[in-house]
Amino acid sequence: MPKHFAYRNLLTLCLLFAGLTRSFVQTTMPDATSSSTQTYPRITVEIWSDILCPFCYIGKRQFEAALARYPGRDSVEVVWRSFQLDPTLQTDPSKNPLRSLAERKGWSEAQTRDIMAHVTNMARGVGLEYHLDRSVVANSFDAHRLLQLGRRHSRQSEVKERLMAAYFTEGKNIADPAMLQAIGEAAGLPADAVRAMLQSDAYAQEVREDIAQAERFQITGVPFFVFNRRRGVSGAQGAEAFLGVLQELGQGK
Repeated sequence: MPKHFAYRNLLTLCLLFAGLTRSFVQTTMPDATSSSTQTYPRITVEIWSDILCPFCYIGKRQFEAALARYPGRDSVEVVWRSFQLDPTLQTDPSKNPLRSLAERKGWSEAQTRDIMAHVTNMARGVGLEYHLDRSVVANSFDAHRLLQLGRRHSRQSEVKERLMAAYFTEGKNIADPAMLQAIGEAAGLPADAVRAMLQSDAYAQEVREDIAQAERFQITGVPFFVFNRRRGVSGAQGAEAFLGVLQELGQGK
């Protein structure tokens, strides 16, 4: 079983965009289903995460590193599920993210800078370049709708990567329709499909259903990785933890 995430006090960085503190555990999930390929068993990995959570991007890289080392990776399906740390968050590009977090938590700006620097270093350790001081305070709901559209066109992983890079590295407003249009097209989605989604409430129900499923699974923190609806791994674990689960399931355990 993976160790509890070591930087529990740093989880509050997610409060840059949310008002929740989360804990991380590994658990067993109900309702297992399994099918086999010719060589390796089929594994479906559903990942609940929020685009605004810095640990979710780190966890994404760690999981990808594990998947690259798993010889049966071609039999693994990855599904990105929607989750919002703070559904009530109001988009406000004028807000300073550092000052907003400091005020919300009652920290000094110096303390907040130290925490952001620590998480930035964690991200750098997996090859990510965070610029948290430039992040735009934004509600992620429409970004999650774009992610759902990405799944329909088999471009979900590309959409997820583009969204998180835009938010954490590029300082883009991921609630802005023009930005979402550009992200969707850059990820390989048809321009007309992205435009139609943004001009409607398409995929809103799918986002809400993902969130409701997380509640049924009693998922209270992200990232949360569910393997074949049997095993759950929570948090930005190291690649070895994810690889171990893949190998066990690949051996039919």
